[in-house]
Amino acid sequence: MSGKDRTHDRRDPRNKLSSAPSPGLASQLFIVLTVTALAYALLAGLRTLMDYDLGWQLATGRWVAQHHQVSSTDVFSYTAYGQPWVYPVGSGLIFYATYLVGKYALLSWLGAAACVGTVALLLWKRSALAAALAILAIPLIAVRITPRAEMFTLVLFAAFLSLLWRQYESGHAPLWSLPLLMILWVNLHLGFVAGLALVGTYVTLEALEMLWPDRRQTAVNRLRRASPWLAATVVATLINPWKWGIYGALLRQEEATAAHSQWITEWEPARLNWTRASMSFSLRQPDGAFYVLLLVAAAALFLALWRQKPGAALMLCGSAWLAIRHIRFQALFAEVVVVVGSAMLALAFAGGWEKIRHMRPASLAAVGLAYFLVGLACVRSADLVSNRAYLGTTNLSSFGAGVSWWYPEAAAAFVERENVPAQIFNNYNEGGYLTWRLGPKYAVYIDGRALPFGPGSFDRNQTLMTTPPESPEWQREAEQYGIHAIIVPLSRYNGVDQFPVLRQFCASAAWRPIYLDEVSGVFVRRTPQTESLIRKSEIDCNKAPLPRSAPQGDGSRAFNQWANAAAVLHALGRDTEAFAATHHALEIFEGSAYLHFLRGKLLEAAGDLRGAEREYLSSAALEVNGSTWSSLGEVYHREDRLREEIAAWQRAADLLRQPDRELLALGHAELEARHPRAAQRAFDRAASLPVRTSEVSFLADLARGRSRASSELGDVERAISFQKEAVSLVPDRPRDWLELADLYDRDHRFEEAQQARHRAAAIMQDSKGPGP
Repeated sequence: MSGKDRTHDRRDPRNKLSSAPSPGLASQLFIVLTVTALAYALLAGLRTLMDYDLGWQLATGRWVAQHHQVSSTDVFSYTAYGQPWVYPVGSGLIFYATYLVGKYALLSWLGAAACVGTVALLLWKRSALAAALAILAIPLIAVRITPRAEMFTLVLFAAFLSLLWRQYESGHAPLWSLPLLMILWVNLHLGFVAGLALVGTYVTLEALEMLWPDRRQTAVNRLRRASPWLAATVVATLINPWKWGIYGALLRQEEATAAHSQWITEWEPARLNWTRASMSFSLRQPDGAFYVLLLVAAAALFLALWRQKPGAALMLCGSAWLAIRHIRFQALFAEVVVVVGSAMLALAFAGGWEKIRHMRPASLAAVGLAYFLVGLACVRSADLVSNRAYLGTTNLSSFGAGVSWWYPEAAAAFVERENVPAQIFNNYNEGGYLTWRLGPKYAVYIDGRALPFGPGSFDRNQTLMTTPPESPEWQREAEQYGIHAIIVPLSRYNGVDQFPVLRQFCASAAWRPIYLDEVSGVFVRRTPQTESLIRKSEIDCNKAPLPRSAPQGDGSRAFNQWANAAAVLHALGRDTEAFAATHHALEIFEGSAYLHFLRGKLLEAAGDLRGAEREYLSSAALEVNGSTWSSLGEVYHREDRLREEIAAWQRAADLLRQPDRELLALGHAELEARHPRAAQRAFDRAASLPVRTSEVSFLADLARGRSRASSELGDVERAISFQKEAVSLVPDRPRDWLELADLYDRDHRFEEAQQARHRAAAIMQDSKGPGP
C-alpha cells in the first residue's frame, strides 16, 4: 500500500467508527454489550427441536452414510419416488453425526452454538453500537437459526458479510478464507447463492467508491487485492457432487418459490401496517424487532446518502426489500443492519462526537442506553428460560434441549410396534419427522420438500386433510397409492385446525381410529388386511382419555399435555372436558394466549358472550393475533355493538394472513354504520386477495357488498355491474334478484327490473315445492 493510500485510510471516517464515545468508555461498553448479546443469543438459540424439515435432512444423512453415495432422485416417498431431487447433503450428514453422538439434545445445543457463532461473527472487530444493534436483532436471527440446513446459510452469511465489510473498511481482511467457506456452503445449503450476492455487492461497493476521485485509488487497490480470492470463491461453488448441476437445482427451487409464498408462511411477504407495528412494540414481546430494525435501517440509509456512501445505502435497501418480500429473509436483513447499519450510524458520531465526548451528559446517555439494552436482554432471557416466551405465544418449542412437544413420537412408536401396514398417509408438516422416525421401512406421502412433490401434491394433501372420509376423493387416493392408514396432526398449533374432519373420521365406517393422543391420531382403512388390527386396537374417540397419560408435575411438559388435550377435546365436541383441561393448564401457566382464546370459543359456543369477550380480550392482551380479533368481531356483531365490531374487524384484517372474510364482514359493518366509502375500501381490499374460485358463495357476497357500497355512493351503473356478478355466481337467491331489480328501477331500466322480479318469484315458488 502506498504512503498516499495509508494517509487517506487514516483520514477515512470509516476508521473512526469505534472512536465514540471515548476510547476507554467505548471499549468497556463494547465488552459489556457483546457479552450480553452472546449470552442472550445462547439462551434464544437453546430450545427444543421443532422444525418440519429437520427430519428429512436427518434421513438424508443416514441414507448417504449407509449407501455411501449421493442420490439425485427422491428415495423417501411413495408418491414421488424416483423424481429428480438435487439438494446439498452436507447439512444432513452433520445432523446425522451429531445425533449419533448426542441424540436430539446435542442437536439442540448445535442450534444454540450456531446462534452464538452468528452473533460473534457479526461483532468481529466491530463497535459497541454494533453490539447494541445485535441485541435488538437476536429475536429475528434466533427464530431462523434452528437445526435445519438454512442454519448454515445464516452463519456463513454472517462470516462473508463481516469479511467483505472489513475489507471495504480497511483493505486487510483475510479473504483467503472465503473460497474455503464457500466449499462448505455449497455443500450445506442452496443459500450459497447469498454468498455470491455478497461478493457481487462488495464489487459494487468498490465500483461506487470510484465515483469520487479522492477515493478512487484506494478502492482500486482494495479491489485488486480482493479479486483473486473473489474469483476463487465463485469457482469454489463447483466443488460439489453435481458440479454445474447445482445451479439447475437452484433455479428449480426458485421456480417453486412462487408456490411456496402461497402456503408456507416464511415465503410470504411481511405485512406492514400501523396496527401490527403499534401492537408489536413491547419490552417483553420481541415481535416488534423487525419494525425496530426497519427504523434503524431507514436512519442508516439517510446517513449513508448524506455521507456519500451509496454502496451501503444499496445494501440496506436491498436487504430490507427482500425482508419485506419474504419473511424468510428477515434474519439476513438483521445481519446487514448490525454490520452495515452500525457503521453508517457511527458516521454520525465520527464527526460530532469529538466535540461533546468529554461532556458528562453524553457519556451518561451512552451508559444509560447500554444499561437499558442489558436490562432488555435480561428480561427477555428470563422469559425464555422460564418458558414464558414459549408457552404464552404460538410457539412449537420450549426452552432446553430435546424434541418439541408437537412431534408424533408416540403415534410413530405405535405404528412401528403394531406393524401397521403401509402405505401411510401423512400431512406436509409431519412428513419430515416420519421420514426420519419410520423410514426406511415406511415411505411417506409427502414431506417438507417443495421438490420433488410439486405444488399440486401439496394442494391435494391439504384438500384431503379437510375432506370427509367417505368422499370419492379419499377413495380414489387410497386406491391409487394403496393407502392403508393415516397419521394426522392434532396439536394445538398447526395440527387439529388442519384436520377439521376429525369427528367424521372417528365416526367413519371406512376408516377406524386405532390410536389417539393429544398431538396425533392414527386411523386405518377397513380392508381384509387391517381387520385384525382394528379388532385389536380400535378405540372410541368419545371416550378415549386425553391426555393419554396423566401429566406429572407442573412444568412445560404437563402444560403442553393439558393445552393440547383441550384443543383435541374441543374438536371432538367434548367441550366440558375441554374447559376442564384449559383450567388445569392455566393452573400451571396462566399467561397462555391460546388457552384464553380457546376458553372464549367454548364460552361463545355455550352462549356466554360476555364471558367469551373477557377471554378474547385476555388473549389479545397476551399475544398479537388476528384470529382473536376476528372472534371478537363475531361476538360484537351478535351483540349489535357496531363501533366495537368495526374496530375488531379492522384489527383482524390488518393482522391476519388471509383476511378475506374479515374484510367482507368489515365492509358490511361499515355499510350498517353509513360509511359507504370505508365499506368500498374494505370490499376492494378483499377482492384483491387470492380467493379460491370454488368459494362462489363468498364471491357472490363480496360482489353484493360492493354493489351496495357503489349504490350508496351514487354509482348506480357500477352497482348494477356488481349485482349482476352476484346473481351470476349464485343464481338461486331471490334476495339478490330483488336488489338487482331495485337498481334497474333507479336506472330507469324497468323492463329488466320486471324480469329480475319474475326470476326472484320463480325461485321462491320453486323453494316452496308442490302443494299438498
